[in-house]
Amino acid sequence: MTHKTSLRWIALLFAFVLIAASCGSDDEVADTSEEQADDSGDEMAEDEMATECVATIGFQGPITGPVAFIGEVQLNWFNYSLDTFNAETGYSIEMVEGDNQFDTAQASTVAAQFLDNSDMVAAVGPAGSDQVDAAGAVFEAGDPEFTFISPSSTRVGIAAEYTGMFRTVPTDADQAPTTAAFMVAQGATKVFIIDDQSSYSTGLSDGLVAELEAAGIEVVSESVAQDVTDFSALVSTIDDDVNMVYLPWQVAANGQILANQMAEQSKDITIFGSDGMDSEDFTIAGSYVAGFAPDIAGVASSASVLEGFLAKHSDTNTFGPPTYAASRIILEAIARVCEAGEAPTRANVQAEVRNTNQTETILGSPISFDDNGDLVEGTFFIFQIQDDGTKVLVG
Repeated sequence: MTHKTSLRWIALLFAFVLIAASCGSDDEVADTSEEQADDSGDEMAEDEMATECVATIGFQGPITGPVAFIGEVQLNWFNYSLDTFNAETGYSIEMVEGDNQFDTAQASTVAAQFLDNSDMVAAVGPAGSDQVDAAGAVFEAGDPEFTFISPSSTRVGIAAEYTGMFRTVPTDADQAPTTAAFMVAQGATKVFIIDDQSSYSTGLSDGLVAELEAAGIEVVSESVAQDVTDFSALVSTIDDDVNMVYLPWQVAANGQILANQMAEQSKDITIFGSDGMDSEDFTIAGSYVAGFAPDIAGVASSASVLEGFLAKHSDTNTFGPPTYAASRIILEAIARVCEAGEAPTRANVQAEVRNTNQTETILGSPISFDDNGDLVEGTFFIFQIQDDGTKVLVG
């Protein structure tokens, strides 16, 4: 082989190496670009998953009907909680409201509608224990993983009956002893109790009777239907030595009527109403009412929340803040699910609700649940109605 021929072969070999290296470089760049594109797409998908949090929650309560004062305030606090939460988080949690009109049949209908809404993961309400029973039976049969938190049902044992039920108020197991102790402290010797034939009323009445009789106080028990408004015959049976009339009623307006008819018959006896009587519909000065929540105007840590609410609504009552607490529990449970990278479902939201452990709440007391869905810590408060209709905490 000549020298020129050798040089020619060396040149060709060098060119081939350059071409091969160039092709390999292009392939590697293409592969790297594809990997970077895939990684970028994964990161975008993860970011989108982390920021997108979609769910619907329901509200069921007596927005109209005989105790609309409860449903209206509860709905206002529910909406305020939802609006402020969405503003804080950037989420767009939606709501559906259901008016049960304080009727058990309607409560069942609303519950069925909620279950049929596949986007709905949980609900606040119902308010009354009878309505909770009606709705709870529907939820339990249709989907026990559907969570519902009552902000005002106090009947003992009801939460244990339904897998998905929780509540942000104490039970009548706390109310009856608190009420009895207050009556004893006030020097009561004979108490006239009138239940309204609802399960809430009869259960609370039975509990109070047991407490009072154990304390040596004489008790007279009577019963009247919720739709009765002429109490004159019943009033005439109240003996003059009775020094307190107890009304575990849910329709506070009926308590006002009874008090007026007592005055007409010169029955100057102090009335004590259960938490259901804690309403603007009952304004008899000197009377007492029990409350399952404090006046949050006296809870310093809740001042900004109350101020924000009153900027949108003219007034509130003790039925409102437990509703705010209930909705925040659900909303924060949904947020924890989303922060874990999961889509909210009825099952994972209920699991997070069970894990609730709030040390600071609008109520000024911690909220966590026992195995039945009841508050671990629950307290009732006693208020006295003043001449101007306001209430002062007295016990």
